Amino acid sequence: MHGHRTAPTQFVESGETKFAYRRFGNAAGGQIVLLQHFTGGLDHWDPILTNGLAQDREVILVDVPGIGGSVGTTPQTIEGMAAAIVEFVDAIGLDTFDLLGFSIGGMVAQAFAKANAPRLRRLILCGTSPRGGEPSRYMEEVRRRATGNAGEDDMLWLFFGHSETGKAGGRAFMARRAERTEDRDPPSKPESIMSQALAGRDWLEPHGERFADLAAITMPTLIVNGTDDVMLPTINSFHLQQHIPDAQLIIYPDAGHAAQFQHPELFLKHARMFLEG
Repeated sequence: MHGHRTAPTQFVESGETKFAYRRFGNAAGGQIVLLQHFTGGLDHWDPILTNGLAQDREVILVDVPGIGGSVGTTPQTIEGMAAAIVEFVDAIGLDTFDLLGFSIGGMVAQAFAKANAPRLRRLILCGTSPRGGEPSRYMEEVRRRATGNAGEDDMLWLFFGHSETGKAGGRAFMARRAERTEDRDPPSKPESIMSQALAGRDWLEPHGERFADLAAITMPTLIVNGTDDVMLPTINSFHLQQHIPDAQLIIYPDAGHAAQFQHPELFLKHARMFLEG
């Protein structure tokens, strides 16, 4: 059976978009769709998580239009990206499933959940923020470092705890991320990255009463972050937990934006417990 390292990249078309995706795992246990961070694609996931989740269910990784191997115009709003994910799951024949989103993928997951609640069994939001959330006090530094060509030092600063232990966890993740050497995702195009950036800026503006829209996320939800998320401040995870009706929150110690990659074994235990509950 295929896993993270060997699952072939597949393509499915919907309108003018050709989605790149991979699927592997135990289909008898249902499906979980994973949505990646800003500029990230199919090869930016942690194989400890994807292979671990695949023991109980089928894991489906997908690139939004214009990102990685997916062909098409990248929407300039989070809601537009969520509509594209509706097209994708319809194209591959998914009805009800679980959804996990990280960073901007967590924003897309929220927008999908608000508009399509009956289709989601359970929702996991990692290192993300609600519409109208708190901006980073390190915004200029984040913009300088968060590019499609971010180096190791940039990744360690943006994603992980800043202690030596946190950095070691980040380096271990990056080594695991590089394990797949064939059939890798192409880098995202500059124009698509700019569209994602515009969508992120738009997400800072509330629609109506701040956080009231989160009441539409009615499925059980797990929210995860680190103690000091320099990209999407950790307080945003508290906002999510306080306004999503059936939400629980886990904050991992000495961790940042990508706490689930710094503490993968612990996160996997929590995620599997939540998904099986």
